[in-house]
Amino acid sequence: MKRFEYQIVTFPMDRKTSLIEMQEDLNLRGSQGWEVVSVSTSEFANVGHTAFLKREIDVDQAEAAT
Repeated sequence: MKRFEYQIVTFPMDRKTSLIEMQEDLNLRGSQGWEVVSVSTSEFANVGHTAFLKREIDVDQAEAAT
């Protein structure tokens, strides 16, 4: 059975370059195996965006950690 881990990342939109920085951050996380599942407008990020990410966990490593 596949197993996943999740991250929630907030991006405040307070500067003109914020979307570029968000893209660069998500590209970095993508290179680490993270996949964006959803993005929503977020009041928690001072009217920015919240991205929800997941990546598959190696089942053998997950079982060894428990």
